[in-house]
Amino acid sequence: MSTLVLENFIDGQFVHFDSFIDNYNPSTGEIWSKIPDSDEKEINAAVEAAKSAFEGWSQTAPAERSRLLMKIADLIEENLDEFAILEAKDQGKTLQQARTIEIPRAVYNFRFFATNLLHVSDKATHQPQFQAINYVHRCPVGVAGLISPWNLPLYLLTFKVAPCLAYGNTCVCKPSEMTSATAWRLCKVLQDAGLPRGVVNMVFGLGAKAGSALVRHPDVKLISFTGGTATATVVRQLAAPFTKKLSLELGGKNPGVIFADADLAKCLPATIRSCFSNQGEICLCTSRLFVERPVFDDFVARFVAAARQVKVGDPFDADSTIGALISQQHWDKVASYVAVARSEEGVTVHCGHSVDELKLKDANKKGYFMLPTVITGVKDDSRLMQEEIFGPVVCVVPFDDEKEVVRRANAVKYGLAATVWSSNVGRIHRVAQSLDAATVWTNCWMVRDLNMPFGGMKESGVGRESAHDSYDFYTEPKTICISYA
Repeated sequence: MSTLVLENFIDGQFVHFDSFIDNYNPSTGEIWSKIPDSDEKEINAAVEAAKSAFEGWSQTAPAERSRLLMKIADLIEENLDEFAILEAKDQGKTLQQARTIEIPRAVYNFRFFATNLLHVSDKATHQPQFQAINYVHRCPVGVAGLISPWNLPLYLLTFKVAPCLAYGNTCVCKPSEMTSATAWRLCKVLQDAGLPRGVVNMVFGLGAKAGSALVRHPDVKLISFTGGTATATVVRQLAAPFTKKLSLELGGKNPGVIFADADLAKCLPATIRSCFSNQGEICLCTSRLFVERPVFDDFVARFVAAARQVKVGDPFDADSTIGALISQQHWDKVASYVAVARSEEGVTVHCGHSVDELKLKDANKKGYFMLPTVITGVKDDSRLMQEEIFGPVVCVVPFDDEKEVVRRANAVKYGLAATVWSSNVGRIHRVAQSLDAATVWTNCWMVRDLNMPFGGMKESGVGRESAHDSYDFYTEPKTICISYA
């Protein structure tokens, strides 16, 4: 199979580059694409193009911006299978996951903000004692730097690009060097849709080179970053001298709280999904399960049995439930946590890595696959309960009462998401309101409404993304006072 060679997209044109990074197919362990190893020079050219395009795009009528975003959505949808195949090869996720969830969500991101921008409104006040009217005018900020992660590549990139363009900004995007293929394919869609040159620029490469150059560029007025908490610290340090606007969506160590009165027939399959979807490589995945003691043993037995039914295999096989982890390095990291579990006294690894046999086709034996792994007997101060593993590994522990479980669930540095399972409506409200989590799902998981704020508390992030919050982030409010005296 020929190697896919990507090019940067600057000022509406694909730009050839001579230095590349090898990129591996996670399901085979073989090189399948080459990514430009861009640096400050390419970032500078992209920022200059975005600056030049800003005046025209910011003054484009909202109806025309909406039309173009709708056209982009339509073209992604028309090429959905191609995007899904690229995503599965690049990230290791199943084709089914890409085809039915992630690429359709990318389409929806553009359609949602294409319509939302037509219905925004701002406040005004009347001061008759001064014979004056005040109103708020929202101005686009300028050039945005959009840095997206490797786990949900197109899904999360478009969640930044769509509102950025909707509200009149231009951008330079830096996707993860490990999953750049769908971002590259998106550039062709932007051309075909007739988006003006320079409005969106795509620069591929390493975070330490291309990413840092983007963040510290003085003409980039705002940064939207999704990724790890450690990298976000560097982003904040680089951006601080320029007083840039920042939106940071970071990691999580998400608790699932299961009370004895939960409907386990509904809870079990949803919790399997919340723990193991996309190989556990979703920031919103559940990695700590707190189960009320009266049902603990029964839940663990049923949960382990269900985890063993999750089919790990070739992303292109229709019966595969989950695919491969993103890289050998990440596989090693996730496996190291299972090794920690096996070294701790009183801990039991019930199923998965190091316990069960992983059966793969010959073509996938060099891939980075891992079985869903369930662990009990872990103490709350263990690394397994405190650190983000970001893989198909979950710890299950018992609890005795409501106050105890809230205290223990909150005893981490993260605060991204949580799930609560109970048939007691009063308890659901009390616990949901008490948890340190910016999103709490009760008796469900991953039901998303883009009208609602999304982000993290504590070390899980700064700022929110949604219809309203993205409007606030991608615009500057200006108060205008008109005297009619």
